[in-house]
Amino acid sequence: MTEAIEQEILRQTAERGPGKSICPSEVARALAPEEDAWRRLMGQVRAAAIRLARQGKVEVLRKGKPVDPDAEIRGVIRLRIAGEEA
Repeated sequence: MTEAIEQEILRQTAERGPGKSICPSEVARALAPEEDAWRRLMGQVRAAAIRLARQGKVEVLRKGKPVDPDAEIRGVIRLRIAGEEA
């Protein structure tokens, strides 16, 4: 499932385009569209996003600004393709 999550994050961020971000829940909902099944994936989606950020493939945003993927990331985040400033 980890690889599928990472691929979906990369697909959605690329599809959204330069300077635009996605919500991690969009990824979870795409992979588990059943009623509330997507909620169980949220931890895995956040972990995959952090791994991809460490690889330089995506940026994790908090309040619209990139955050260090090695720091503790709490609260609402969004994701965008790396290097794509708004």
